[in-house]
Order: sequence, then C-alpha cells, then structure tokens
Amino acid sequence: MSHSPDADEEVGADSDADGVPDRGTVVYRLADACTADALEQGEHYHATVNGVVEYGVFVDVSASVSGLVHDSELQGEYDVGDELVVELIEVRENDDLAFAERDLDEFETEDIAAGAEVGVAELDEHVGDIVNVEGVVVQVKQTGGPTLFHVADGEAVVPGAAFESAGVRAYPSVEVEDAVRITGEVEHREEALQIEVEDLSRLRGEAADEVRDEYEERLEAAAEPPEVEPLIEWEAFESIHEELREVARHLRRAALANRPIRMRHHADGDGMCASVPLQTALERFIDDTHEDNQAPRHLLKRLPSKAPFYEMEDVTRDLNFALEDRERHGQKLPMLCMLDNGSTEEDVPAYRAMAQYDVPIVVVDHHHPDPEAVEPLLEAHVNPYLHGEDYRITTGMMGVELARLVDPDITEEVRHVPAVGGLSDRSKAEAMDDYLALAEEAGYTEADLRDVGEALDYAAHWLRYNDGNGFVNDLLDVGTDADRHADLIEFMATRAERDVDRQLEDALPHVDHERLDNDAHLYQLDVDEHAHRFIYPAPGKTTGEVHDRKVEETGDPVITIGYGPDFAVLRSDGVRLDIPEMVTELTEELPGAGVSGGGHLVVGSIKFVPGKREAVLDALVEKMADAELDEELRSTLVRDD
Repeated sequence: MSHSPDADEEVGADSDADGVPDRGTVVYRLADACTADALEQGEHYHATVNGVVEYGVFVDVSASVSGLVHDSELQGEYDVGDELVVELIEVRENDDLAFAERDLDEFETEDIAAGAEVGVAELDEHVGDIVNVEGVVVQVKQTGGPTLFHVADGEAVVPGAAFESAGVRAYPSVEVEDAVRITGEVEHREEALQIEVEDLSRLRGEAADEVRDEYEERLEAAAEPPEVEPLIEWEAFESIHEELREVARHLRRAALANRPIRMRHHADGDGMCASVPLQTALERFIDDTHEDNQAPRHLLKRLPSKAPFYEMEDVTRDLNFALEDRERHGQKLPMLCMLDNGSTEEDVPAYRAMAQYDVPIVVVDHHHPDPEAVEPLLEAHVNPYLHGEDYRITTGMMGVELARLVDPDITEEVRHVPAVGGLSDRSKAEAMDDYLALAEEAGYTEADLRDVGEALDYAAHWLRYNDGNGFVNDLLDVGTDADRHADLIEFMATRAERDVDRQLEDALPHVDHERLDNDAHLYQLDVDEHAHRFIYPAPGKTTGEVHDRKVEETGDPVITIGYGPDFAVLRSDGVRLDIPEMVTELTEELPGAGVSGGGHLVVGSIKFVPGKREAVLDALVEKMADAELDEELRSTLVRDD
C-alpha cells in the first residue's frame, strides 16, 4: 500500500526491530505496515476508532491490525476517527484481538516500525517478510505501473516498487540523493528481489545525517579493493599496481552508488585485452551488489573507439546517451573509464565537454602522456610513462590487474590475457617471458596467443563501433562458458591471414625504399592508392604487416610509413623515433599544416591537411634520418634472445 503522494515525514531513530520492549509505562505507536506480530499481550497502544457497534468499538492500531474494545472495557463514548489508548488483553484462538481502554496519567510514546531492520545485502534471507531499510535514493524510475526507487545502503542496492496509480509518480517529494526509510515486503520479481513499498519516508535533520554517515562509512569500506598480488613479480609494475588500486576504488564506488560506467577503449587487441576482463569483473561485482538482475546491463557499457584518443564524435554520443538515460530512467550521469587511450592533449576538448556535466573520468593508458594537460580533468590517471617506464607495459597487462582488483575471482580466467595484449602491441618488456609462461600453464602456446590477437584485430575491424559483446568474450576466452574458443580462433585467424596475404600481394610491389643517413631502411607506401580500401586489413594494420615483412626480410633497423591524403601511420624497429615529440616539433615547424597525432616511441600516427602532405612527409623523413638507432627497440622477429 502506497503512502499519500504528498507524504513528506520526518522520521526519528526510536524503533525496535525485534518487537515491543518491556520497560515502564510506554504506549506504542505502530507504523502502518506493522502486523499483529508486533503486538504483545499486556502492552499499551495508540488506537483509532474505525467502527461503533452495540457491544463496543472496533479500533485500528495499525493499517492492518484491528480489534475490539468491548463496552465493558470502555471508559467513555467514541465516534469513528476518535483516538484512545488501549491495552491488548487477549489474543483469541481465532487470532481475534481484544483490547481494553486505559486512561494513563503519564506515559511515554514509542514508535514501532514494521518488520526487521535489515541491510540490503540481507534481503535474500527475508523473502516474504516485512522489513525496514534505510539508505540513500540512487535512482528514481517511473514505469507504466509503479515508481521504482533504487535505495543503496553503501553495501548493496535494491529497487523498491511504490504504486500510486498506473504511470503516476509515487512520493513525488522524494528525489535522488535523499536519505530515506523504506518499509515493505521483500518479494521475488522476475527472478530478482525487490521491496513492495508500504511506506517510504524522507528523512531530515539528525536522522538523515545519521543515515548518510552510515552510508558513506559502509560505501568507503565496500569500495576498498581486496588485497591482490600481481600475477607476476615485476619491480617496474609495483608503483603502477598501487595506482590501479585507486582506479578500482573509483569503479567499485561508482557501482555501489548505482552510477553508470561508460568504458571507452581503443578498438584493437590490447584495448580489448584491457576492457573485456574489466567489463566481466565489473558485471559480476554489480550483480553481487545489486538485487536487480538487470543492473549489470543498465550500469555498464563497453564502447570501442577507433582513434587512440577521445574524439568529439564519441563524447557527444556518450553525453547524449547519458542525458537521455537520466531523463528516461532516472539514472545518475556516468563515470567515464578510458582504457588504452585518454592520456594526451588531444583528449582535452572531449574532457572539457564532460566537465560541463561533472562527469568523473579515470584513465588507464600506455600512450605517451601529456599529464599537465589532462590530469586537472581526471579523478585518476595511470600511465607507465609517469613512473619512468614506457609502452612496454601495455594497457592489457594493466587492465587484467585492474579487473582482479575489482573481482579477484576472475583470476583463473585471465592468466593468458596479458600475454595476448603484449604480443598484440609488440611489447619488448622482459616480463613478457613470465607472461608467456603463465599463459602456457593455462594451456596457451605463443602461437595460440598470436592467433587470438589476430582474431581480435579482425573482429574489431568488422565490428567498427559495435562492442561485439559475447562474441569478443568467446574470442578472448574470458567470461564465457561456451566451448567454442579454439574453433572460433582458428576460423577467424585463418580468415585474417588470408585477407592480409591478399592485401600485401597487391601492395608490396608499390612500396618505395631508401636508406637513411642513420643507416635505417625506410619503406613508404601510399595506402590510399595501392591498398584496397574498406576491407581488412585497414591502413594501420596494412602498414604494420608491410613493416613486419621488411623487418624479417632485412634483419636491420626499419622504419615504415603508410600514408594517405591526410594521414600517416608510422612503425619503427630498432630506431628511437619518439613519435609524440616529432609531432610536437612538426606542429611548431609547419604552421597551417594542421599536424596532430601521437603514439609511442616506435608506433604512432599523425594527421595533417591534404595540401601539406608532401611538406609534412618530407620533414618527417628528415627527422627519422637523424633518429638514434637502439638495439633495445629491436623486434622479437629478429632478436636472438
């Protein structure tokens, strides 16, 4: 039964979850939802007359509990609606209640709440019971039937269904962030738990402050990540692991507070190795802490990005969906989690757009960062460059550890994933040997892992802006019970290899070669003119495949440029290019060329205006000719170790 839509009560703290206390002259006032179980023979209650008969009056002591005061037990005359104090003198065999009027000179009134005082996480033990839950409203959703109030107590979240009339807002004065007390019956609804609201009161003053303080205290404790050691011993990773704990804390807190999470990741193998384990871990954490079994689907979105930075096209789409969800479903605005992108100055315009709506942002990335530009706009920023390391620590490696900090139970499913990410992004880290050994223990050879990376790239190309949820899980063999991984990888990797061979057969005859002053080989290919468009592999992948062929063919330091009308994709092996620095210099040296881009020391991409392509490429080659050769940056394709 719903309270009046104008109800807006101040509720104090005096209540007894276990029944009527036995002390002094106390008159109890029962909440509307109290049942006869809250009564005790010999105790006194506030009552209201609901009917007058020849032999006495019938009284209500709560909305659902009534009894008779026989005329022999009455001390005066009463009409319907009059109030009096009664004592419960008998509970008859048929459960009828007999009361007697009592005239007390002095007494203390004590409120009795209906049902037990329980936390949200305990509701599965109280199905069918009337309970009281105190917490903070984190979502208000109006359906065609009831109004759904999602209430969080810091440890878990439950929906409460309050019905006024079909499609009409119940308790219109209650909003998101209000501290409330909700009373009702715990029931199953479509295989999930919810509270059928009988009373919902907005708390004020000390009562509200107390609930909020308890909420924050529990939220802080529940958001704290468990103590989990990294999968391998790696000194370079220790300080990064501590910062990943901070990101995990932000993500767990967002989930516990019913804040949606939009996860943006680079649409390549390493980006998927970071995002898919984290998505799976967060979905399980949300499922464990929310009584609504649809919460993981509503609160978490994984969204691939083609560019290695947050484009305005992506941010406008994200903001539009977020604002629509707030309007239609009463959701909070989301937290943005950036993976394998988000560290550079190119991200700043999109971040500033998000800042207009106070959307919190966390970033885990291994592209060369611009911390002074981005960090004022971020809640947390993890990047190996900020610890004297570089791209060799891939986002896939960090993403797996982040997922384990969210949900340690995912560990056995992801032991092979860091190696996939490392191979996909050509990591030269010494720790790759340990990751490969870890994957081998889990049943994956290095050839298997390379096929997984190839299949992920192939899938990302055809999925475009779609997350491929489920299908990508099967490819990576994470978060799936299906026994199709091996056959699926063989199929996808074989198709990818076929398409690459076809592309290179047509492109390689058009590759230009020269020897630079630093003795490195330079290979250039106009991928717009001499490679098939809109098929796999795309220009970046085509350039990478040409590069790998030339590295293996020559055994020498190699630089490869794949260019089009307004872009260039860069790869190097054994040459310290420092692509982000080169982009910065070109921007200053060629005003009006519109140069932008970035990447790592050995892989990156740049954009420019078409009319300045020749000038940009010439200047780029000059810088490459002056670059230092570095044996430590040689590919595993040619290194003896």
